[in-house]
Amino acid sequence: MVYSKEDIFNFSDQVFAHLKVSENDHVLEITLDRPEKKNAMNPVMVNEIAYAMSYAHHNNDIWAVVFAANGDVFCAGADLKAFSGEAQEETNSTIPQPETEVVIGELFLQVHKPCIAKINAPAFAGAFLLIGGCTHIIASENASFSLPEVKRGIWPMQVMESLLNVMTPRKVLGLCMTGGKLDVEAAFECGLVSKVTSSAELDQEVGALLDTIKGNSPTAIRKGLEAFDALRSIKSDEKHKYLQKMLYEVIKSEDAKEGITAFKEKRKPNWTGN
Repeated sequence: MVYSKEDIFNFSDQVFAHLKVSENDHVLEITLDRPEKKNAMNPVMVNEIAYAMSYAHHNNDIWAVVFAANGDVFCAGADLKAFSGEAQEETNSTIPQPETEVVIGELFLQVHKPCIAKINAPAFAGAFLLIGGCTHIIASENASFSLPEVKRGIWPMQVMESLLNVMTPRKVLGLCMTGGKLDVEAAFECGLVSKVTSSAELDQEVGALLDTIKGNSPTAIRKGLEAFDALRSIKSDEKHKYLQKMLYEVIKSEDAKEGITAFKEKRKPNWTGN
C-alpha cells in the first residue's frame, strides 16, 4: 500500500478535508465530501483515499469498506484543473504526503478487503476507478454511469483497465469510444452494477450485504482476495502450487480453527480476523 502500517498508526487523529470517514462494527465507511466540486478527485482527496484504504488494509479489525458520496453527483472523476497545476483552495487536511505516487486502481488490488460502493447519483469518468475496483456495487434508480472523456479529446486509460475486470472487452471499448452513458439497469446487465434497488432501500441493501459478509470469516476473505489479486501475475503452471500454499495458510488461521470448532459444536462462529 502507499502508506505503511506505521504511517496509519494515528489514523483516528487525522483530519480529512474532502472525505468523511467513520468506523463501526468492523466496517470503514469512506464518504466523498466535496459536493461543491461534484466530488471531483483532486490530489488532496486522492491522498486521503489512499490513506483510508491503507488503514483498512493494515487493520485486521476492518472487515469491509463502504464508499458513499454527499451531493448530487457520486463523483465527477479527476479534477483536471487541479492535476494540471492550477491553484487549489486551502484545506485543513493533515494526511501526510505519500512517498510514492498514488494510483487509485492499484489501491483496490492491494487492500484485500470487500469494498462496496453505495451509489445514489450519477458517476462520471475517473469515478469508474472506484467503481471498477470495488467488489460490489449497489446502486439506486438515481445512478447513471458516463465516460465522456473521448468527447474532450481524452481516452480513459486507467478506467479501461479497471473495467476489463468486470465487463467484456467489447462493452468496455464501446463505452470508451462512444463516450456513452449507462442507466442503472444497463449497468447491471453488463456487470458493472451488482444489484439495483430503490433510493429508499439503498442503505438497507448495503447493510444486508455487510451482514452476510461479516457472518463469514474475515481471514478467509482477506486471504482469498489476496490470492485472487496475485493470480493476475502468476504463471499458469504455478497457480495451483501458489493456491495450495495459500490454502494451508488459511487452514492454520485462528478463524479456521474457530470455524471448524463452531461447526462441530453447532453454534455461530466468533470471528477475530486472525
